[in-house]
Amino acid sequence: MKFNTKKKLIWYFLKGSRRYFVMSALFAALVALLDMISPRIISFTVDSVIGNKAPSVPAFVMHIISAAGGMDMLRRYPVMVAAAAAATGALAAAARYLFRMMNALGSETMVRRMRDELFSHILTLPYTWLGENSTGDIIQRCTSDVQTVKRFISENMTSLIRTLFLITMALSFMAGLNRTVMFASAVYIPVIIFYSLFFYSKIGSAFEKADEEEGILSTIAQENLTGVRVVRAFGRESYERERFEKQNEKYTGHWVWLIRLLSAFWASGDVLTGAQTLTVIVTGAFFCVRGSLTAGDYIALVSYTIMLAWPVRSLGRVISELSKAGIAIERLRYIMDSEPERDREGCIEPPMDRDIVFDHVSFGYDKTGGEVLRDVSFSVPAGSTLGILGGTGSGKSTLMYLLERLYELPEGGGSITIGGVDIRNIRASYLRTNIGMVLQEPFLFSRKLSENIGIAAGTSDLKKIRRAAKAAKIDDAIESFTAGYDTFVGERGVTLSGGQKQRTAIAQMLIRESPVMIFDDSLSAVDAETDLQIRRALRERTGCATVILIAHRITTLMKADNIIVLDKGRIIQQGTHEKLLSEDGMYRKIYDLQSAGAEAEA
Repeated sequence: MKFNTKKKLIWYFLKGSRRYFVMSALFAALVALLDMISPRIISFTVDSVIGNKAPSVPAFVMHIISAAGGMDMLRRYPVMVAAAAAATGALAAAARYLFRMMNALGSETMVRRMRDELFSHILTLPYTWLGENSTGDIIQRCTSDVQTVKRFISENMTSLIRTLFLITMALSFMAGLNRTVMFASAVYIPVIIFYSLFFYSKIGSAFEKADEEEGILSTIAQENLTGVRVVRAFGRESYERERFEKQNEKYTGHWVWLIRLLSAFWASGDVLTGAQTLTVIVTGAFFCVRGSLTAGDYIALVSYTIMLAWPVRSLGRVISELSKAGIAIERLRYIMDSEPERDREGCIEPPMDRDIVFDHVSFGYDKTGGEVLRDVSFSVPAGSTLGILGGTGSGKSTLMYLLERLYELPEGGGSITIGGVDIRNIRASYLRTNIGMVLQEPFLFSRKLSENIGIAAGTSDLKKIRRAAKAAKIDDAIESFTAGYDTFVGERGVTLSGGQKQRTAIAQMLIRESPVMIFDDSLSAVDAETDLQIRRALRERTGCATVILIAHRITTLMKADNIIVLDKGRIIQQGTHEKLLSEDGMYRKIYDLQSAGAEAEA
């Protein structure tokens, strides 16, 4: 769903909360009406109860007064007027409570929907999009920008109806008392709106820049918190602290400038509000001296002017806050309008225990960076094991990312088929469910070890979890922990060693029993003996599954049915371990180097 305008996106986010905001607006209007009544009660009391002026109140009010005993009764018992004022205040308090409650329900319901929709949409976005946008900036948009929109809707838009209603009624009531004084007060309203519009664009651009700098600051903090061990291992604390402080100073500078603009905005408002009140006081006093305005009406006019001061300024604030909210919703619209990953029309779910064929595959991550893979062709018969060897940047992992459709093959970039079906015609969720993959740097969640292993298969069956852990040779290590399988894993698996994380990830993949299993250099952090034990267990565990092993150790690959050697995105050698050893090529050179190193260590 595309949101071509900010208004359309806001309306979409308001689904489920609109009724609360409608109720909130109605109660806000009621509050405004009840607030208008209090000055009229004071005016009536001063002029008609304490004084002798004929009451100028609506006919239904006079009917109630007459039924209660008339003006003489009110003069004998002025407490009745006080009771009416108290009742009006109590009703206003109840309406104000309901206004705030409905407003809170509406805003929190809206925020919940915003967060749910943003998170759900982000999960559908292509792998390339997530790589192009920093985590810190995404988090910034989904937290700070969401709160900015929430504040605008709940604190400004819902009260806008109350403000407009209050201004309209106040001016109407004032006109009924003295039109000249009313005009003296009303003349300041367009002035306040004008200066608010003046600050509108300046505040908006300053807020946008501050928001962007906060996203950069969040990214630096997030990277350093997740990579704190690396920072400390290389003694880069001072460098990272200076980098953070420099960005923080830049961010603070933008906010200081924004605060200066806001201070100027509010200071200007204070001057204009004071001038408005002073004008009404002087003008009203002039008419009182001339005898064309009673004391009660004068008090009511001043009361209405004071009551107008904050709503009129709020109207200006709505205009100024609109700039910040507009920037925030535009940043959210960028996420919601980003094209999600989609399957082709008519995608199918074919059997996955079939031959895998890479046919003249060429691929580059961007148009200017050149090709990572160049005309790569090979096949993996169903149930066989393929080994992939190559240097850093040779394209080993890229092959697997393409197989899982984390990156899409461009038109003219060759094809990848499983059982003769192009993977672009296979439903992505089905494809990834049936291809298990263990990365060199696995990601573990902040949960128990048992939950981390079982999460891939959606199971909490400890027997299945332990069976997979034993195959991955991590069961003994887990049992040695005080809490065993209930051991809590820190963020990204920080409480485990590199080898333990890799073996946990292997168990996580094995429990799924996928027909295709990929090990992307996932044994690099374990010792040679454990590597051997895991490979033996894998041969027993994987059964008829198709296995793809990516590794730098030839000992990990030597039992594979076929081995390909990549260099600069091309296949330069292919065959069994014995065949490749008989050739004078890269494979043999790497084997000799690793064998010499092993003998030297022995």
